[in-house]
Amino acid sequence: MSSSGELVKGKRVQHPWSAPAGSNLPKLRLYNSLTRTKELFVPQNGNKVSWYCCGPTVYDASHMGHARSYISFDILRRILMNYFKYDVFYCMNITDIDDKIIRRARQNYLLEQYREKKPAAAQVLQDVLSARGPFQAKLAETTDPDKKQMLERLDSAVAAALGPLQGAVESKAGEVLLEKAKDLLSDWLDAQFGSQVTENSIFSLLPKFWEGEYHNDMDALNVLPPDVLTRVSEYCPEIVDFVKKILDNGFGYESNGSVYFDTAKFATSQKHAYGKLVPEAVGDMKALQEGEGDLSVSADQLSEKRSQNDFALWKASKPGEPSWDSPWGKGRPGWHIECSAMAGSILGESMDIHGGGFDLRFPHHDNELAQSEAYFENDHWVRYFLHTGHLTIAGCKMSKSLKNFITIKDALAQNTARQLRLAFLMHSWKDTLDYSSNTMESAVHYEKFLNEFFLNVKDILRAPCDVTGQFEKWEAAEMELNESFYERKAAVHAALCDNVDTRSTMEEMRALVTQSNTYIASRKSSKLQPNRMLMKSIALYLTDMLKTFGAIEGTEPIGFPVGGDGCLQMETTVMPYLKVLSDFRESVRKIAREQNVTEVLQLCDVVRNDTLPELGVRLEDHEGLPTVVKLVDKETLLRERNEKKKMEDEKKNKKEEAAKKKQEQELAKLAKMKISPCDMFRSETDKYSSFDETVNIQQLVSPRMTWRGRISVRDRPRSCGNSTRPRRNCTKSISRPIKMAAESPGPRSVVKRSRMLQMVTPLL
Repeated sequence: MSSSGELVKGKRVQHPWSAPAGSNLPKLRLYNSLTRTKELFVPQNGNKVSWYCCGPTVYDASHMGHARSYISFDILRRILMNYFKYDVFYCMNITDIDDKIIRRARQNYLLEQYREKKPAAAQVLQDVLSARGPFQAKLAETTDPDKKQMLERLDSAVAAALGPLQGAVESKAGEVLLEKAKDLLSDWLDAQFGSQVTENSIFSLLPKFWEGEYHNDMDALNVLPPDVLTRVSEYCPEIVDFVKKILDNGFGYESNGSVYFDTAKFATSQKHAYGKLVPEAVGDMKALQEGEGDLSVSADQLSEKRSQNDFALWKASKPGEPSWDSPWGKGRPGWHIECSAMAGSILGESMDIHGGGFDLRFPHHDNELAQSEAYFENDHWVRYFLHTGHLTIAGCKMSKSLKNFITIKDALAQNTARQLRLAFLMHSWKDTLDYSSNTMESAVHYEKFLNEFFLNVKDILRAPCDVTGQFEKWEAAEMELNESFYERKAAVHAALCDNVDTRSTMEEMRALVTQSNTYIASRKSSKLQPNRMLMKSIALYLTDMLKTFGAIEGTEPIGFPVGGDGCLQMETTVMPYLKVLSDFRESVRKIAREQNVTEVLQLCDVVRNDTLPELGVRLEDHEGLPTVVKLVDKETLLRERNEKKKMEDEKKNKKEEAAKKKQEQELAKLAKMKISPCDMFRSETDKYSSFDETVNIQQLVSPRMTWRGRISVRDRPRSCGNSTRPRRNCTKSISRPIKMAAESPGPRSVVKRSRMLQMVTPLL
C-alpha cells in the first residue's frame, strides 16, 4: 500500500505506526555538599548504592540531635530503596574510643570508687568545697555565654545543696550534696587520680552500655539497622595499617609517638585538594581544636605538629588513657582516621554517599576526605556528601556538652515514633528543624487528618455489595477526582526527585485527602455511596507512600494500624460483630424516635458516647445514612470524649453567663425606670455639679405645662451655640420638646416620662 493508502500489487501491508512523543520525567537530584548544589544522582555501579554514615559517639543517652540525623537518613534510605528501587548497602560506625568517652569512663569509675567508700557527710562537704575552688576558677575564665550559663546553673545547684551541710552536718544532706556536686567531684577526682586508671576494660564498659541504649532508641523510632556496623575498638589493627600506608605515600609524619597528617603537602600535591567541603574554614583554629578533641590540644601536643592545620592520625597514649600497640609505641586512633579505615575496609576506594550532621563538615569530613584520598591515591573517595540540618529546641541551640538537650526517651514519652517521623517528613532533611510544641502539634494534626480519611474509606469498603457491585459507573465527579489524583502523584514524584523534598510531598498528599474528603461529603449529602474502587486506589497509594517513608509498619493494607501488627486480624474478626451491634442500635433508635421514647434514645447515646469508646470503637450517626463504625485506639477516643465534654461545658457556661448578664441588664433597666424624675439627674455626678433648686422639676409630670430652667454643667470641651470654647455654665432652652410632651393628651406613664427626660439629656 502506498502512502495514500492505495493497494500495491493486490496485497495489503501493515499500516505505519509512530511512537508517541511522550514526556521527560524528572530524575533524582541530591544536594551534594561537595558542590553545594543539587546534582543528578548517578551511582557508580549500576543500581547498587554504597552508603556510609557517621554513627554516634556512645558516652551518654541518645538525644533529639541524634534523631535528627538518623531519622532523616532512614527516610532517605527507605525512599532510595522502596521508591526509586536502588539496591542500597548501608554501613555505619560506632565511635567507642574518643576523648569524651575516655574522660567520662574514667570519671565514672573514680566517682563510683568514691561512693563505695561511703564517706561521712563532713568528708563530702570538705571534698566538695575543695572541688568547688578549681570549678569556680574555670567558671570565671569561661567566655562562651552558653557554656558559662550551664556552669553557673551547676554552681547554683551545688550552692543550694551546701546550705544544710554547712549549718549542720547530716548524712542525708551529704548524699544530696554528693549527687548535686557529682560533676565537680568527678573533675576534681580525675585531676588527682585519673592518671592511675589504665585498664582498657574500664574504658569499654561505658560505650558498650550506651551503644545498647542507642540501638533500643533507634528500634523505638523505627529506624532500620545498618547492613554493617563497625566499632573503632574492633578495627585498631586496620587503622594502624591505614596510617602506615599514608606515611608510605608521603602525607604523614611521626612526632613523639604520635602520627600527624601533613595538610600542606597534601594541599600542594598535583591531584589533591584540602578542605573540599568548607575551604573557607581552613585555618580556623577554634574549629580545628574542637575537631582534635578535648584531650589533644595541650601546648605540648600542639608543638608536635608542623602546622596548626595538621591533625592526628595516631595519638600516643598518656597515663589514664587506653592504649594499643603500634610501630610508634602505645597509642590510640585519632578521631578522623576511624571512619576512613572502617569505611575503606567495607566499601573500598570510593563510595556513592557519605552522610552525617551539618556540624561534621569541617574539620571531621574534610579530614576524612584528605586522609582517605591520600591512602587510596585518588580524588573521589566520596561522590555525594549529604549533611542533615541542625536541630533546635524551641528556637534555642541544642548541645549535649551544655546539658541542653532532650533525650529520645523523653521525646517518645510525649509523642509517638510515627508523630516524630511525620514532623521530620514535614521539613526538609537538609535545613534546620525546630523541635517545639508547635512542630509536634502540626504533626499530630496531620496524623489525625490522614487517619480520619483512612477510617472513612474503610467504612465505605465495608458497605455490602456483590462482586459486580464494586465496579460503579463513573460520573463527572469521579473523573475530576481521578484526574487530580494522577496530577498529585506526578507532583509527589517531582518533589521526591527534587532532593527528596518530603515537605512538598506531604503537602501534595494533604491536598489529595482534602479533595477526596470533599468528594465523599458531596456524595453523602446526596445520600449516595462514594465510588469504592476510586477511594480504595487513593487510600492504597497514600498508605504505600507512608510505608515507604517508614511511617507505617506491618501488613495493614489501608491506613494506620490500631493496636499493633495484629490489627488486621483484630479488625477482620471484630468488625462483623460491631456491624450487627450498630445495625441493631440504629433500628432501636428509629423505633424510639417514632414513638418518642426519649429514655431509649438516651441509652443509645450512652452506648455511643461512653461504652464503646472504652473498647476503642467510635460510632458516627448520619441522618438518612447507615451508622459509621470505626476502630480507633482507646486513648484517642477517650481524649476526644474529654475534649468534647470540655467544649460542651464551656459552651454551657457561656450560655449561662449570657443569660445571667441579660437578666442583670433587665433588672437594672427596671430599677432605673423606678427612679423619681427629681432624682434622676442628681445621680450623674460625673456630668452635673449643681442644680437650680428654684425650679420645680415636678412640673415635668404635670400635663399642659412647659418647664424652663437652667442646669449647670461641669467644665468640659463642649460648644455652646456657635462657640467652640468650653463654658463653665452653658445653658440651652429645652422648653420646646418638654412643652410638646406636656401638651400631648392622655395620662403620663413612668416609661413616657423617662423617654421624655432622655430627649432632654443630649441637649445639655
